[in-house]
Amino acid sequence: MPEFLSVEPADWCMLSCPECPVGRRGQKSTNDRGLLGEELMRKILDECADYLHTIQFFFQGEPLLNRQLPLFIAMAKQKHIYTIVSTNALLVTPEYARALIGSGVDRLIVSIDGFSRQSYSEYRVGGSFRKALAGLRLLAEAKHQLKAKTKIEWQCLMLKSNQHEWQLIRDNYKRLGADCLTLKTAQFYEFAHGNPLMPDNERYSRYKQLADGRFVRKKPYRNHCLRLWSGAVVDVKGNLLPCCFDKTADYAFGNICNESIAGVWHSDKAETFRRRLMLNRREIDICLNCTE
Repeated sequence: MPEFLSVEPADWCMLSCPECPVGRRGQKSTNDRGLLGEELMRKILDECADYLHTIQFFFQGEPLLNRQLPLFIAMAKQKHIYTIVSTNALLVTPEYARALIGSGVDRLIVSIDGFSRQSYSEYRVGGSFRKALAGLRLLAEAKHQLKAKTKIEWQCLMLKSNQHEWQLIRDNYKRLGADCLTLKTAQFYEFAHGNPLMPDNERYSRYKQLADGRFVRKKPYRNHCLRLWSGAVVDVKGNLLPCCFDKTADYAFGNICNESIAGVWHSDKAETFRRRLMLNRREIDICLNCTE
């Protein structure tokens, strides 16, 4: 059984980030927006709580769009499961901050890709640097007021648009409310001929340039993947996905709404996918940009 799950609270977002599949597809109509329901969350815990050490409450959309998120976290914490949420923090209000921190969430990742309005908006299209910082501060204030142990992490993608600000972020993240900082390499969908968002220094990129000018992934492809045997993703529709790179559920093992999670996890489709990866990982398109 899976030891960790990524569970998707919402499958849409208010932003249009250029390297995010949700942002690239454009805004969904109201009728197409999905939210994780309490019934599905209870099923996940009923069937998997004895095996899980961690639940990540994020996948593609903005998790805070689901107002039941604090309830879901509290449900997982009652089962002694470590919980992580990743958010752009634009929806944080004083009330929501207290609800999130009060739920017992163990780790809150706040994605702020820059240290100025200009650099932030280069990637977080449609967002507000001012609101993101305000959300971070509100979370930090709620943590202090509730004397919580939640670890608040500022996460910044290393991009050409913000490379001149990395040291500023290092110097200021604690003052602005975060407990720790992660500067993270960025994934690009089109990278063979470079990408305008790639940082100048190849050291801070997932890709390297060959003598012929093409860019390739630094990490070599190997026919193994620990994640396929240790965890999975559950999207808002109940599809059990092999990993977070299956953005459009093309390789879903099955749907857990009407089947047991154990049945889907050990299904013929799941076992066939794992076998296929062990034989030739390069043939699976979702594996081509993975860092595992």
